[in-house]
Amino acid sequence: MAAHRKRKQRRLTGPTGRTAATLAIAGAATAGAATPAHGEPRLTPAQVRAKIDGLYEEAEAATERYNGAKEKADEARASLTELRDEAARRTDRLNAARDALGSVAAAQYRGGTGGLDPAVQLALSSGPDEFLERAGLAERAGARQAAMVTGIRKELASVAQLRDRAEGRLGEFEARRAELARHKATVRKKLDSAQALLDRLTAPERARYTQEVRNSPYGAYTAHAGRATARGALLAPDSRAAAAVAYAYGAIGKPYAWGATGPGAFDCSGLTQAAWRAAGVALPRTTYTQISAGRQITRDRLAPGDLVFFFSGVSHVGIYVGGGQMIHAPRPGSAVRMAPVDEMPFAGATRPA
Repeated sequence: MAAHRKRKQRRLTGPTGRTAATLAIAGAATAGAATPAHGEPRLTPAQVRAKIDGLYEEAEAATERYNGAKEKADEARASLTELRDEAARRTDRLNAARDALGSVAAAQYRGGTGGLDPAVQLALSSGPDEFLERAGLAERAGARQAAMVTGIRKELASVAQLRDRAEGRLGEFEARRAELARHKATVRKKLDSAQALLDRLTAPERARYTQEVRNSPYGAYTAHAGRATARGALLAPDSRAAAAVAYAYGAIGKPYAWGATGPGAFDCSGLTQAAWRAAGVALPRTTYTQISAGRQITRDRLAPGDLVFFFSGVSHVGIYVGGGQMIHAPRPGSAVRMAPVDEMPFAGATRPA
């Protein structure tokens, strides 16, 4: 029985014990880093890619909300500046009117006629003619003074109203700015989450994913692009659509940057806005306003220059160039490129007026 008794392990002390403990802790930390936490199953590369794609789609929707909030914040800021400038101009006029009124009152006081009884004025005058002349001047001065007082009252009311409107617009601007910050934080959070998922891929997986995104069969600007531009321009319904298509071809290869409207980088609605701006047409800033900026077109009636929208929330837009193809700014980490219209869930199309 004694032969089977478990040997008592000797406890390590001193430097030898500390070294062993350090190695044990390091080993445990390494094992913990290599193994996902309980309840967080390791995703396959395909699942990671799908989640990244979903996060980028959500980031793009948040980007469009950011663009809309920025547009409204810019409008509120411009309106606030205009109101403040107008209030300042009115205040200057008000001060000038007050100075003029003071000058009239001082002149009346110095002339000694402003508050004298007519009988006293007659007694002091050298004759009836002088009295009548003074009385006429006083009457005219009184009428002018009354008109000036009325004008000052109106100016005071106008300045007060302008200041109230400026205060209201200031409150709106602050609200828009807070909204802008929220949407910007949402975009950043989505992009950071996508990057964290990318970081979970091994180096070969990440390289393969990046290659798939950047080198789509429709992503390269080939030697035939010039001919494609000419063909798209010929098929465009008018010269403005042809100009928009030509601009879109010229943007191929430029990077995606959220909130950007060119000329060096674009987000999706920034690209379509810039393309049509080059054609002399002012489009709204966001996908969900651009879809209403023109005539609705069915998919089978698409022509080069038409705007094509995707996803149920109308969160992405491209510019149709013919042959079932569009040019669009896909998402962060990519560049403006060509792609088939059926690459994403189709939501509608518009022909800008």
